Amino acid sequence: MIERTYIQQLAARINEPRKFIQVIFGPRQVGKTTLVTQMLQKLPFEASFYLADNVPAADNNWISRIWDEARLKLAGSLKNELLLVIDEIQKIENWSEAVKKEWDLDTLAGRNLKVVLLGSSRLMLQQGLTESLAGRFETIYIPHWSYNEMREAFGWSLEQYIWYGSYPGSAELVNDQIRWNDYIRNSLIETSISRDIVMLTKIEKPALLRRMFELGCVSSAKLVSLTKIQGNLQEKGNITTLSNYLHLLSGAGLLSGLEKYAGNVIRRRSSIPKFQVHNNALMSQMLNTTLEQAKADPKLWGQIVESAVGCHLLNHSFTKNYSLYYWNENNNEVDFVMERNNEIVGLEVKTGKDSTNLGLSVFSENFRPKHVFTIGTDGIDFENFFRMNPKTFFEI
Repeated sequence: MIERTYIQQLAARINEPRKFIQVIFGPRQVGKTTLVTQMLQKLPFEASFYLADNVPAADNNWISRIWDEARLKLAGSLKNELLLVIDEIQKIENWSEAVKKEWDLDTLAGRNLKVVLLGSSRLMLQQGLTESLAGRFETIYIPHWSYNEMREAFGWSLEQYIWYGSYPGSAELVNDQIRWNDYIRNSLIETSISRDIVMLTKIEKPALLRRMFELGCVSSAKLVSLTKIQGNLQEKGNITTLSNYLHLLSGAGLLSGLEKYAGNVIRRRSSIPKFQVHNNALMSQMLNTTLEQAKADPKLWGQIVESAVGCHLLNHSFTKNYSLYYWNENNNEVDFVMERNNEIVGLEVKTGKDSTNLGLSVFSENFRPKHVFTIGTDGIDFENFFRMNPKTFFEI
């Protein structure tokens, strides 16, 4: 079984003297629990693992009960340290207050009880962390799998990665399109929406949320105004509601709306969003076509490839500390703009025979980026691009 590099980061922190709660978060089905389980097998001391998934949300005493069990185990241990792991912690109401109470009690008592919390809802976790646990935690974000990881684990080709995305659980189903579609739809999409958004957040119009998600997926790598989306929805909702739903979908690791790059922050936030799925499987599942049929349609395949490029850039942005945008002005455009420490890099994706793009030149004149690159035709070939870490663009 492949070990993701994040296991080394987590293990190093756990083996340090007790100082911070370690918070592991990221989308569903990216291997967070597997990663922690692999780490536990190498741990030089004991651990207690608890899953909050099926605990009643209103059971506010559950955290205190399992914490006491861990303390008893620590007291009887031959080693003076123990690791407590709680998975899907965000399912418990007021979890952050309960964790703060127990963590502070251990700190005052000098107990060497270390803690790892895992969760799938980035927004719900961050809300609890900032409200109650300030100064007591560190985070490790676990993103969707990369092309390198899918290639190493399953021997996937680049075309398979671009089309089928990067959910490891779906890898063995790709030879059966119907079964693969059902898995992505029911085990990933529906579970993420119903359990990480609808159950944990007040959603007045869940049907509107799902319909917007579907439209956003098929429009990945395209600019679509929320006003236009609103007009295409049978169940109406105002623009503020749609914007909030898009924010929630992004927090669940499903769908984001990239803002237009501009010097003015207000202009960025008022721009038309460029829809971007976090995993290309979400887009492919919605298209009702096959890989071979998609490849035979140059326009559709170009959109799918650009969306895959966006997935690669977006997922790395969460761990490599850069922001991702797009840019356009009149008929000129740049598909992706990366920004870090006041430096910017422009990227244009080309899948056809013509690599001409005046947008990169206009963008360079306006913003003086550190670099501009073409990905694809007459530029960085896709195989090399998907195998590289995008932060390299800032380092050359």
